[in-house]
Amino acid sequence: MKVSPDLKYTQNDEWIRVEGSTGTAGITDYAQEQLSDIVFVEVLASVGETIAKGAAFANVESVKAAAEVYMPVSGTITAVNNALPQGPEAINKDPYGEAWMVRFTITAPAELEGLMSSAAYQKHCEGRSH
Repeated sequence: MKVSPDLKYTQNDEWIRVEGSTGTAGITDYAQEQLSDIVFVEVLASVGETIAKGAAFANVESVKAAAEVYMPVSGTITAVNNALPQGPEAINKDPYGEAWMVRFTITAPAELEGLMSSAAYQKHCEGRSH
């Protein structure tokens, strides 16, 4: 399981990369490992839409299960990765890079305080795998 030190994480296995007031989000390496081969991705969010922390912004399906992907913090969508529906396997290959799902302007920066560091997230995942 890869955990990137420059990201913050949610209990539900989403990640966020924060660059100034911009956030980029997707699902973690742990999540894609649990799901196995990703076969379908649907990003529900649209550019210009404001989505609250914890609201679903995408659906991911694998050969094993389906899962909703939730906003790590509130934000207004500025970009959607339109390549994912045509190439959902990118999530299995590069969950923190090529397989980003949405970019957004963070509208509630204080919500970032409730997210986990890479070390805390790693510990969280290890606690679930026993």
